[in-house]
Amino acid sequence: MSKILNSPDEVLSTLNKDGSRKWVYPTLVKGVWWKRRMIVAYALIAVFIAMPLININGHPAILFDIFTWKFSLFGWVFSPTDTEILMVFGLTILVAVVFVTALFGRVWCGWGCPQTVYLEFIYRPIEALFEGKAAKRRRTDSKKLKGADLAKKILKWCVYFLVSFGLAHVFVAYIAGWERLGSFMTQSPADHPSLFGLVSGMTALILFDFGYFREQMCTIACPYARLQSVLIDNDSMIVSYDPFRGEPRGKKKKGDDLDLGDCVACNACVRTCPTGIDIRDGLQMECIGCLQCVDACDEIMIKVDRPVGLIRYTSQPALEKKKTNIFRPRVILYGILFVVLLSIFGILIGGTKAISVKVFRTGGAPFVMVQDDVLNTYKVRIENRTGDLQKVEFHKEADSKVNLFVAGGGKIEIESGRFKKVVLRLSLPKTEFKNGKADIVLHLKHKGQEDVLVNLHMIGPK
Repeated sequence: MSKILNSPDEVLSTLNKDGSRKWVYPTLVKGVWWKRRMIVAYALIAVFIAMPLININGHPAILFDIFTWKFSLFGWVFSPTDTEILMVFGLTILVAVVFVTALFGRVWCGWGCPQTVYLEFIYRPIEALFEGKAAKRRRTDSKKLKGADLAKKILKWCVYFLVSFGLAHVFVAYIAGWERLGSFMTQSPADHPSLFGLVSGMTALILFDFGYFREQMCTIACPYARLQSVLIDNDSMIVSYDPFRGEPRGKKKKGDDLDLGDCVACNACVRTCPTGIDIRDGLQMECIGCLQCVDACDEIMIKVDRPVGLIRYTSQPALEKKKTNIFRPRVILYGILFVVLLSIFGILIGGTKAISVKVFRTGGAPFVMVQDDVLNTYKVRIENRTGDLQKVEFHKEADSKVNLFVAGGGKIEIESGRFKKVVLRLSLPKTEFKNGKADIVLHLKHKGQEDVLVNLHMIGPK
């Protein structure tokens, strides 16, 4: 299924034999698959820009706040102490990627990855606008730039910079929030050098990536390309050339009695590939599953009056006229694992309270005797996950003999999305202890919500 490099002279499609950069100038073919990708791409770009702007329960839809160390996800707010939820969330995404890859191949790279989406549907169109089609750009870059060509190149990079600058701000909005970022933008960079440096650095990285590094991110830097050989099998959906129908290649001339296949050796599939591979050599690590070669080949097949689908999105068994096994062991295993993790994540989310309370014992002696009472001291971390300011207060149960003292006063004000740490002292007559232990239940009351029950295990003399 995969191309094996037998010759020592063969290298990556984006490298020359001497190891130097081989520039790729893909010819755009606006076929059926390209139009579908365009719809998906611009929808994803709109979602990417909108997520930090949309507020759910008073918080951005997605926010990784590095200033307060908060993670906001569609109305839920998490903190670094929510290790179980964050761990399960990360594992769920990882298994989802593995599951989708086993079924559909490297479809994420060609259809959903920001590297492909922004390069193919923002930066390359800008390049074509200023410098023309692929063949013209190749000729221009092969000679010394001067005059109008140099001016167009400079204008292109100016537009690249503006787009990269805007994308950098959107990216930083995910980790700082638009409200904070907008406030900083009206101030001098000297007032917030770290954020200014972050935006500047991101602008430079985005400009370098999409303006220069480009497809090498997929062929050299991205580890996912190297993992696909492990994640897929013979029944996975891949971009495939049909050798049974296409070989032997060649364009039949009048009077020839050669028995040739449908491939006319036009190399349209190679010219349109954004990573420069020849899909007729089999599936390769550099293939990102964008299906541009399918559009290019179908266009040629229509012109020469032959059936489309010589290159198509299919599986290896389907190419060999065999049945594709969808429900194979690895797919079933990945699917079950994904459902289990997603269910656990849902349960953990459902159990998340609007007011989160975590109790820790202080260092030193576990208890102190004050005459006939036993005193325990705790550190309590109270987090407000709601979208409003909350005033909370501890109360004991009506029949409880415990006395409670909150350092700093009884009522505690906590802003939206923030937390406070308070010291809580509990005293209880030693006669209430059994085998040195006593279980206490406190109620943390807050406006507009049910009470939060706080279970404490006091320690005393045996």
